[in-house]
Amino acid sequence: MSAAAAVLRRAGWEAFLALAALATLAYAAAFVPNFATAFNLSQAAAGVSEKALLALPLVLLIIAREIDLSVASILALASVVLGVLVQAGFALPAAMAAALATGALAGALNGLLVTGLDLPSLVVTLGTLALFRGVGYIILGTGSVNEFPDAFTDLGIGTVAGTPVPWTLVPFLLLAPVFATVLQRTAAGRRIYAIGGNPDAALYAGVGVRRLRFLLFVVSGLVSALAGIVLTARLSNARANNALGFELDVITIALLGGVSVFGGRGRLTGVFAALVLVATVRNVLGLSQIGGDAQGIAIGLLLILALLLNSAAERFLAGRSLSRPAGEPPGPLIDQAPTPGRSTP
Repeated sequence: MSAAAAVLRRAGWEAFLALAALATLAYAAAFVPNFATAFNLSQAAAGVSEKALLALPLVLLIIAREIDLSVASILALASVVLGVLVQAGFALPAAMAAALATGALAGALNGLLVTGLDLPSLVVTLGTLALFRGVGYIILGTGSVNEFPDAFTDLGIGTVAGTPVPWTLVPFLLLAPVFATVLQRTAAGRRIYAIGGNPDAALYAGVGVRRLRFLLFVVSGLVSALAGIVLTARLSNARANNALGFELDVITIALLGGVSVFGGRGRLTGVFAALVLVATVRNVLGLSQIGGDAQGIAIGLLLILALLLNSAAERFLAGRSLSRPAGEPPGPLIDQAPTPGRSTP
């Protein structure tokens, strides 16, 4: 086996993404004016806060061979509920609790339609994507709520103890280790991988497939609502068209991070690297006065390029493995999903 193949085999897609993210950061710091300032780094982190939150439950769903296209619409609906209740004079904690409950109920509806009626999640959440945002328009119309308590909006624009870390990123920083631990180190995580790898085999092995999938949709709705609260605080604005198009960015981050669209494979560590890479690219393009549409084109090309490189590397290593010396063990480029009953590395 060549030295290059051995390096690729050991490094894997996650290491490649991490190196790409670090290289992009180094280039931006050296050659892009104002990139390395504390203010810009804080704004870049704040701008990706909601998408980072949405990516956490979506990764688990995709690994389990499901998808939730309605995450951005649930975010907007929760934002509307929060704004309307605050405008009506409700205390902020009560309004936030109602927004979270709204997200959980929306996720439960998705879960019931998918697991109770055996409908494909792609079709269900494509429908509820329009449904939830439409409900937001019914509640608030095309208007917006812009008056919130100062303590709430201060969190939306403030940073932690004078550091460049914005408060809006804190929910993600607290939840990310929890999601990673559940996925990589617990029996629930092994069941999610088992469902994605082979749902029928998982069912015969005693995994509660329907129950676990339903819970994943509820968690997706709940975290989406939390992202809605974060976005409302950051923008000091609640309206039905908040987070329009976020779901596409989040899916791109998940797939770029190495999560298999066919389920059963992927880890959050790769998604974190993809998140940093996408956020850095968007920020650099923004500092270069390149607009949102062009940024979308760049991110789409980045995803296609990543998939092509990943596929080419897998084929290269597969070809090398056919001619490997006797006794040399095979090894995939991307970490495979753990089998039920085994711990995840």
